[in-house]
Amino acid sequence: MCRIVMMIAVAALVGCQALQSQQPLPLRGTGDLGLIIERATGSVLVVDHTERDVLGRVEGLGDLSHASVVYSRDARYGYVFGRDGGLTKVDLLTMTIANRVIQSGNSIGGAISQDGRYVAVSNYEPGGVNIFDSETLETVLEIPASYVNAQGEQDQSKTVGLVDAPGNHFVFSLFEAGEIWTVDMMATPPEITRFDAGKEPYDSLITPDGRYYIAGLFGEDGLSMMDLWHPEQGAKTILPGYGKGEQRLPVYKMPHLEGWAIADGQAFVPAVGRHEVLVADMKDWNMVQRIPVQGQPVFVMSSPDNRQIWVSFAHPKNNVVQVIDSQSREIIRTLEPGQSVLHMEFTPRGEEVWVSSRDSNRITVYNTRTLEEVTTLPAQKPSGIFFTNRAHALGL
Repeated sequence: MCRIVMMIAVAALVGCQALQSQQPLPLRGTGDLGLIIERATGSVLVVDHTERDVLGRVEGLGDLSHASVVYSRDARYGYVFGRDGGLTKVDLLTMTIANRVIQSGNSIGGAISQDGRYVAVSNYEPGGVNIFDSETLETVLEIPASYVNAQGEQDQSKTVGLVDAPGNHFVFSLFEAGEIWTVDMMATPPEITRFDAGKEPYDSLITPDGRYYIAGLFGEDGLSMMDLWHPEQGAKTILPGYGKGEQRLPVYKMPHLEGWAIADGQAFVPAVGRHEVLVADMKDWNMVQRIPVQGQPVFVMSSPDNRQIWVSFAHPKNNVVQVIDSQSREIIRTLEPGQSVLHMEFTPRGEEVWVSSRDSNRITVYNTRTLEEVTTLPAQKPSGIFFTNRAHALGL
């Protein structure tokens, strides 16, 4: 009997020690956190942009060679869309993978619905959009991107430019089909509506107020725009023929319209195959100016106060970032953050901007007032930078 009592006492002591060894996580918010994609190693960094610090690394996310992130409404979870079709739910507080599914063969980004209930993923292979429950990652809806090709046969299109829109809608484009589709997740069953776009939409954005969905067109000079307040009007072409009569340069990297710069009533657009940023008047969407830049723009992003436009570039001139003043529309600084700049992200109120340099294995932080370097952080082949304030913005 004494031996049994002693064994119970030892077990209880061991149990107490085990509980004591599990240190509780420190209490903190997530408002100044973010994820940085490490594209070559299938990992993400959890960062604190107030302290300018790397808090930890989460591994095992698969192929992140073209990855993006959206956030849950409480900004605790980041949903990482990998190139291998992986959808990974990352817990920023515990710095662990909360859930992961492989939902296609080749995916190209995603979105989270206005109410935070659904996560949608846009796919190249086999095409189409898949929609999941944000809590469980269980499949809610599969939308094949079916269309009739030039040979009169049923085919599958790559889907691109997937964004969330007001009213719990998703909007995306079909590259080969030249169409824009909307998905109403409030309807039972969800309602899909198709619209003709232009030739080969390659990426898109939604304006900050959620009214206009704009798709860049690779197959022609121009952009396709839908007024989501009046979808019955369909899509119309804006900035048509901006390169008419000019020889397009070889396109080394497709421009990205995410983070597109809208400032002082003007829209600043990367021109496909040209060393130019185009400026359009948002009242009538006519072009008012071309700004010559040092290479083919990839990202054209405005600071939160809209006073500056930051431009990154495609290979071979991708070691430079140029800063444009949105009022004078002149280049005010050319910066060299490192080799192969891939992405930029402003802190929520815009006092700093973080820039990833893949081949320099670092993140460079700049002060947006002085345009001087503040610090650098090490990272393994970094690409996309995504702060949690995106949880409260449309289309990001």
